[in-house]
Amino acid sequence: MLVNGLWSRVGVRALSVAVLAAGLIAGVYLGQDQGAEPIGDTVASAAQADLDMQLLKQHEAQHAVARAWKREAEGNAAAKAAAAAKAAAGKAHKLETAVIAEKKAAEKRKKEQESSGPVAYTGPIPTSCNEYSGSREIGCALMLDKGFPIAEFPCLDKLWKHESGWNYKAENKSSGAYGIPQALPGRKMASAGSDWKTNPATQIKWGLGYVKGRYDSPCGAWSFFQNNGHY
Repeated sequence: MLVNGLWSRVGVRALSVAVLAAGLIAGVYLGQDQGAEPIGDTVASAAQADLDMQLLKQHEAQHAVARAWKREAEGNAAAKAAAAAKAAAGKAHKLETAVIAEKKAAEKRKKEQESSGPVAYTGPIPTSCNEYSGSREIGCALMLDKGFPIAEFPCLDKLWKHESGWNYKAENKSSGAYGIPQALPGRKMASAGSDWKTNPATQIKWGLGYVKGRYDSPCGAWSFFQNNGHY
């Protein structure tokens, strides 16, 4: 009995020591687990960070390319716009130069015509008009051609002698009346010809048409003039 009791106490003590040792070992491992990060998680975090950095660099590179393309496109557009504007300005300048040159040429021709004398009359002159000369001779011929009898010419002669002295360049500065029939304004005579300023025949044709349309005859126009001071 004594031996059995002794072994029982020895066994209990051994078991207690084993339990205590196991508790200490477990505490040590538990502390290590709580204080340290697993190696696998650390590796994963580092890989994710490297991937994020690569994506960031890729995005920055894409943005840089986009900005460079935009600058190039804007530069090309600006260059094209500048070239188009330059071409348009060049065309406008050429057109303006041509217009100015034509205007100067027209003014030169006009002055030359006015300074070189009246346009010569090339139509036939009836023998009944031979007693007259210059614009009066032309007026007599054209009056007969218009259908008026020769008896009407003295009235026409007096009417236009009073108005202009049969001078194709006669001009009333105050009213603007011009030419042998003193058309008002003078440009009305353009309906009879573009050379109305320098051609006595053109002025006379217009004047005879005006007289016939308004007074029926040269003597009718002269009678009106005598009563009213104008026709």
